[in-house]
Amino acid sequence: MSNLLGGFLSNDSTFGRIMARIWVIVAANIMFVLCTVPVVTAGPAFAALHYTIMKMLRGDGDINPFTTFWEGLKSNFKQGIITWLVLLALAVLIRLEWFWCGQFGGVFEWFRIGLGAVALCALIAGLYMFPTMAAFQAGLKGLLKDSIFFAFRKPFYLIVILFFSIFPMLLTFMDIQMLPLYAFIWVTCGFSLVCLVTDILLLREYEPYLPKVDEFGCFIKE
Repeated sequence: MSNLLGGFLSNDSTFGRIMARIWVIVAANIMFVLCTVPVVTAGPAFAALHYTIMKMLRGDGDINPFTTFWEGLKSNFKQGIITWLVLLALAVLIRLEWFWCGQFGGVFEWFRIGLGAVALCALIAGLYMFPTMAAFQAGLKGLLKDSIFFAFRKPFYLIVILFFSIFPMLLTFMDIQMLPLYAFIWVTCGFSLVCLVTDILLLREYEPYLPKVDEFGCFIKE
């Protein structure tokens, strides 16, 4: 009986591997939330979260989420901050222009269509820039080019990624009564689960361009 129970709870068992992945998802999510408190570091934190999830997916899940997250944070810190600040500035600018177009009215209302298109492009660029940054070593210009390439290579993947990135957040703020529960989910595992869906899809596209890895998911970068 003890041997049976020990085998069931061992790291090599199916249950053990599932629990190891759950641990990585929760721990990486908590690290991400802590690193986004200063706001300005949200970009590197996004890249680090994708970096950790990708390593878990490419290996057997037996990784240290804290050291892996920190490794991803350091290696993508500069590019992550620049990308995040550009996206943040663009979001503020679009919001202000949207407000002023509404104030002026008339023909300016048509400009909102263009602003919506720009906002959608910025959202897509952000959703693909950080996982691409986590997977490949390149300059910002190259990362942007690769992000656009992967975003429109599989339109169905893009739609799925947009849905799982936007709908859960909208649902969170639509149901105020359930906000404490939603907040708990986001803090414990929500962001990691969104990244998990994104990275499962994107790794199918990234794999031909990535080096082989060992059982720990090492050598994810070129």
